[in-house]
Amino acid sequence: MTGNVVRGDVMWVTLTRRMEERAARRRAAIVDALGEQGVAAAIEGEAVRASASGLKARWMADLSLREAGRSRA
Repeated sequence: MTGNVVRGDVMWVTLTRRMEERAARRRAAIVDALGEQGVAAAIEGEAVRASASGLKARWMADLSLREAGRSRA
């Protein structure tokens, strides 16, 4: 039983590491995509912070952007 616990722990650590790496790649891709649109963005912990002149106005004026932000899919 001890062998199974150790193997399970290693699998859990590996899975966690892979998920963290995937999330980091996704955040980097978001920053790159925002940069291509002229929006300054930075990764702060687990969040991506974006800023640009007129960003809020652009967000509020574009229904598709607002809906994308609400998507849970």
